[in-house]
Amino acid sequence: MHPDLPDASRPYHDLTPDLTLDALEAFGHRVDGRLLTLNSYENRVFQVGLDGGGFVVAKFYRPGRWSDAQILEEHAFAQELADAEVPAVPPLTLAVDAQAHVDGAGARAFACGSPPTLGHFGGHRLSVSPRRGGRSPELEDPEVLRWLGRFLARLHAVGARRPFAHRLRLDVDTTGRQARQWLLDTDAIPLDQRSAWLSASAQALDLAQAAFERVDGLRWQRTHGDCHPGNVLWTPDGPHFVDLDDACMAPAVQDLWMLVSGDPHERRAQLDALMDGYESVADFDWREMALIEPLRTLRLVHHSAWLARRWADPAFPAAFPWFASGSYWGQQTDLLRQQIDLMQGAGHLGALDRDGALD
Repeated sequence: MHPDLPDASRPYHDLTPDLTLDALEAFGHRVDGRLLTLNSYENRVFQVGLDGGGFVVAKFYRPGRWSDAQILEEHAFAQELADAEVPAVPPLTLAVDAQAHVDGAGARAFACGSPPTLGHFGGHRLSVSPRRGGRSPELEDPEVLRWLGRFLARLHAVGARRPFAHRLRLDVDTTGRQARQWLLDTDAIPLDQRSAWLSASAQALDLAQAAFERVDGLRWQRTHGDCHPGNVLWTPDGPHFVDLDDACMAPAVQDLWMLVSGDPHERRAQLDALMDGYESVADFDWREMALIEPLRTLRLVHHSAWLARRWADPAFPAAFPWFASGSYWGQQTDLLRQQIDLMQGAGHLGALDRDGALD
């Protein structure tokens, strides 16, 4: 989906603790040497202790994944949400403002954006944010789901104000067919699994495209883009996001479907609570419910291509050792065939109408 630069097979090989701390110092943060690596496969994220007490979170962006304009657009969206009192954590303004700086080791530092929130240091790009804690939301609690629904409705109200100019559009061609073609061109699929997966993925993506085309006048807007439970933090004051790294133009339902799970009865009950909260704040186009299984299909194809693109990064074989096996691709083919059955039938979550009944 996002082709990397030629050196992306070792994107962080020189990102040492010293360079990380030097980067923070270069942008005005006095550090005390405390450094904790936080969980992130795509980027490198650190909790950094400050000399005066407290912590910030430094995020070093994967080379070649996003352009500066795309990252700055994400930052602006986070700030717009915070300004509208929608719980979000925008990056901090960096101290270096369009002024070149060279440290003792010859690492050049400069910041860009208005205000400057994206820093360049030693060949890496980074942002710095306040540390915000939280825990995973208890999605079995209907009231938690209603709160999440209200939260997302407020996020979408801000997202609908204007489009992204640079970030991606989550559609079948961009997220599905381009990912499939990349896998085809790079021979990432084992030969004994190739024909079956290619056949299933082609049929599934055609069905997904047809589903999108059936929603006349579908509204595309700024969304979080990757709203699964692991990306939502819960506090006594309610939910918040600390990262909008996958923010994109998409239908509003993209931020809803990953929050429900279980058997069809459980998912219907969860969705009912989620939408109770959502529609207490904003209207929802219920025709988008027919896009849940198509969107799930796009995620399946894109995820396989994402793993294949990152396979040269040493972190990925260690974290996903099963990816290169024939059994993985056989399972993916089975999942795509299940998606084909769901998109061809009516007995799935995407067929729910506004009253929770099946069409």
